[in-house]
Amino acid sequence: MGVTKTHIFSVQQNDLAQAAKVLAHPARIAILEHISKQEACICNDLVDVIGLAQPTISQHLNEIKKIGLLKGTFEGKNLCYCIDQDRWMELQQAFHDFFSNINRNCC
Repeated sequence: MGVTKTHIFSVQQNDLAQAAKVLAHPARIAILEHISKQEACICNDLVDVIGLAQPTISQHLNEIKKIGLLKGTFEGKNLCYCIDQDRWMELQQAFHDFFSNINRNCC
């Protein structure tokens, strides 16, 4: 497999591509949907709701955190997560800008 050449693309292109890659997994969409409906979410709750093993949920949470969509706090042995609203709005705007700049007169 070849080396990715992310350095030849803009920061915006790389950011949008990374967000799209993270959001391309259905488990991550389910996790985000569940968390977005809660005020806070404990990882063990996600195991019960999503139906995946706790280590798998943790791996997905880490990928979502990498793009800044989650904020978390420690409460005893548990981690509580919530959506980072500022980052959510930033990504929402980036996707909107990308899709609204498409030439609609093509083909």
